[in-house]
Amino acid sequence: MNQTKYIFVTGGVTSSLGKGIIAASLAKLLQARGYRTTIQKFDPYINVDPGTLNPYEHGECYVTDDGAETDLDLGHYERFLNVPTSQANNVTTGRIYLSVIEKERRGEFLGKTVQVVPHITNEIKDRMQLLGKSGDYDIVITEIGGTVGDIESLPYIESVRQLVWELGENNGIVIHLTLVPYLAAAGELKTKPTQHSVKTLMESGIKADILVCRTEHEISDEIRNKLALFCNVKREAVIQSIDASTIYEVPNLMLEEGLDVVALKKLDLPKKAAPDLKNWNTFLKRLKSPKHTVNIGLVGKYVEMQDCYKSILEAFIHAGAANETKVNVISIHSEHIDKSNVNEKLAGLDAVLVAPGFGERGIEGKIETVRYVRENKIPFFGICLGMQMSVIEYSRNVLGLSDANSTEMNEKTSNPVVNLMEEQKTITDKGGTMRLGAWNCDIKPGTLAHKIYGTTSISERHRHRYEYNSAYLDQLQKAGLLASGTNPQTGLVEIVEIEDHPFFIGVQYHPEYKSTVANPHPIFVNFVAAAVKAKKK
Repeated sequence: MNQTKYIFVTGGVTSSLGKGIIAASLAKLLQARGYRTTIQKFDPYINVDPGTLNPYEHGECYVTDDGAETDLDLGHYERFLNVPTSQANNVTTGRIYLSVIEKERRGEFLGKTVQVVPHITNEIKDRMQLLGKSGDYDIVITEIGGTVGDIESLPYIESVRQLVWELGENNGIVIHLTLVPYLAAAGELKTKPTQHSVKTLMESGIKADILVCRTEHEISDEIRNKLALFCNVKREAVIQSIDASTIYEVPNLMLEEGLDVVALKKLDLPKKAAPDLKNWNTFLKRLKSPKHTVNIGLVGKYVEMQDCYKSILEAFIHAGAANETKVNVISIHSEHIDKSNVNEKLAGLDAVLVAPGFGERGIEGKIETVRYVRENKIPFFGICLGMQMSVIEYSRNVLGLSDANSTEMNEKTSNPVVNLMEEQKTITDKGGTMRLGAWNCDIKPGTLAHKIYGTTSISERHRHRYEYNSAYLDQLQKAGLLASGTNPQTGLVEIVEIEDHPFFIGVQYHPEYKSTVANPHPIFVNFVAAAVKAKKK
């Protein structure tokens, strides 16, 4: 078996430089050259997984097929590579320490003093090589979260140092992503922060093999030479990563810079054929030259921060390109919507998506939104909580159950049309205990859902505790809220829709997690198409 090669991506100077996008872009190029590539993320925070984190803290929590609650960067990896990730692709410090402590409790260390070196670093190295040892990949890219010099990242940096040394020549390389800031007063780019960052990395015993420089302005040859000399990297290994209008341009920019060629050379791998980016560039062309424009309202309660609904926003980009349509997503805070202003708040929208979420804040605004779009025949799409809101709204305003609610919002409601799942009632721990990962769903023939998917059996990813209460199924169906998709094992209603409406669908699962550049999600594609149609009228 061929030796799996490893690429480690670290960041310096500042956080949020886009390590995930650079890692995903490089992986895309290597994949397009015919290498089996995957990406994993190691996060330095002590939460066991991002599932218990507030979205304002960490953006959305991304869910994989095997039910792992992971960092949102894994979403980028899947969207770029069109390859599913798993539990093994995202590891946090919390998970590392938990695993080591559990081993110590079981007596696996035979009475040894448990220390950061070797016990924590060995655990990290084992996890770093888990995917590589599966034999499924030629190259594994590992993104190290945080910034070099952070106290939290030190064990990871030390593990990378050891691993690069153990793997031997040409089997492990380090890409260091830094910021080259532009000082307007001086009118020039400054290299000193990058020099300091590389120096900090060197102090930890790691030499950067490739330098990727985030910048707002073109980096001159003079600056490249200076960076190469003072950061101790080859001139060809100083790569510019300039601001792009969309993240999907970055693979092409990295191709121009020769990032993939330099990486392959360092790993002593053949270049193979030039990367085949034909489909990718077709998508980019459609994205950049749309024939239509639509305004779609995103009604949620975390709208102040883009990353909270990252996968939804990206799914709109994929679906927009598929329809040759520019999708303007208008974020609307559900707390600010009520009966008196719903008309004004939703004015000028061609379609409305009611977003997922947890807790009772902003709920009535979401219910009011659903009523308005249902009555005014505006295309509607509800995801997870959004779907539950459509069930509550229909129960209140069509069935006449004025106190219909979810037990999440009101435990004592006399009409719990949405209630806590049976298996959730005994759970006390919050982390990793929701209904997570991929579940099957059977679709009724002849429904809108069937028209969208073109099949009667699908698999979608979930992240929820509450569900449609099947005790109200007959009542709601007779009143016109059709349950068009159900789980074959449990009977849980997964999809609801209304027939006499241009486009009205609510789903319990999260379709946005499965949308990729190569396979835009069919519901988003059809929803954008419905918005285009509604606009033309």
